[in-house]
Amino acid sequence: MMIFHVLHRSFLAKQRLPPLSGRRQFWGWLNAVFNRVDYERIKDIGPDRAASEWLLRCGAKVRYEGFEKWQHDYNGLPTGPLGKYKIQAIDATESCIMYRGFDYLDKLEHLEELKLCQCIYIEDTCLERISQTVNLQESLRRMEIISCGNVTDKGVIALHSLRNLEYLFLRDLPGIKKKEMILELLQKSLPSLQIELDLKD
Repeated sequence: MMIFHVLHRSFLAKQRLPPLSGRRQFWGWLNAVFNRVDYERIKDIGPDRAASEWLLRCGAKVRYEGFEKWQHDYNGLPTGPLGKYKIQAIDATESCIMYRGFDYLDKLEHLEELKLCQCIYIEDTCLERISQTVNLQESLRRMEIISCGNVTDKGVIALHSLRNLEYLFLRDLPGIKKKEMILELLQKSLPSLQIELDLKD
């Protein structure tokens, strides 16, 4: 037994943390796995439940229609008849959601609010994807995009397709270079849209 402990300590002493780049690659791979779309799961349990599982798995929160409480515990997802819980709001703050998982959003018919804050994988293609999703064009009312470093003018301009959007908040987006042009285009396409900006020149 003593020999085992000596050998075990010797083994641990020889272990080294992988290089930082290797750790980043690992987490990138793991997050990609979390975002893999399970189409059979969507079919079996419905789009809102499947999207809830995806979002919570990635560290986001959801709020259901008719409820005030935010759901953030994957193991605490409510049970009940299929279709009972409809996602009304998503708070993806510091989550790892990425483009490859956005098929989960396609059949959400009640999503009114979406907050993307400090999401390292959110980029222009994600905003374009949201804007091209027919159900979201109809349902989305409020969006916040905060501290998402990969978002540029191109992605924000694409939001003009969200024809029922009423409020848009943009903060700390260094990729946005043409604030005046964005304001002009969005307000021309969506005259009733309230836009709030907190962007550095």
